[in-house]
Amino acid sequence: MLRIGITGGIGSGKSTVCRVFGVLGVPVFEADAAGKRLLADDPTVRHAVTQAFGAEAYPGGTLDRGSLARRVFSDPAARARLNGIIHPAVRAAFAQWADAQDAPYVLMESAILVGSGGARTLDGLVLVTAPEDLRLQRTMQRDGVGEEAVRARMAAQDAEEDMRLAALHVIHNDDHQLVIPQVLRIHQSLLDRAAA
Repeated sequence: MLRIGITGGIGSGKSTVCRVFGVLGVPVFEADAAGKRLLADDPTVRHAVTQAFGAEAYPGGTLDRGSLARRVFSDPAARARLNGIIHPAVRAAFAQWADAQDAPYVLMESAILVGSGGARTLDGLVLVTAPEDLRLQRTMQRDGVGEEAVRARMAAQDAEEDMRLAALHVIHNDDHQLVIPQVLRIHQSLLDRAAA
């Protein structure tokens, strides 16, 4: 079974593309959702976060996601510490999940596969790309936040150039090119590769 990453900056349309792959029967692991679950519920992760950021990360025993996010988005060293806890835990959860799947290939959706080193553990990478102004517009509408907040999140993600260099396939989700035919071509290519 091939393990393929699907990545792209915020607002590029990764989730939409993953839904298309899902309709084709491809199992999709959402790294961001898994990371949130692990951060909230996994005892090992909770212990490591408490050691790194103090008991105030879990006031009353419940994760204070907003407070932790503010700390790590304003402090690159704090973000690196948190990522050093979360990324290995997510990779381990993905490996366990993938082992339980029965498919020619599976997808791991994450915006930070290249910078986190996660791409090196995969059999390939698909990049979903869109122009920055369109990504900004989509994210502001979807999340109800301002441009400054979106740009801060963009800055915390992998650079598009780095993702493009690492990608085997690129899907252009720019509202001009049809996404489904691009997904179908990549799907067939991955099926052929898995069967080889």
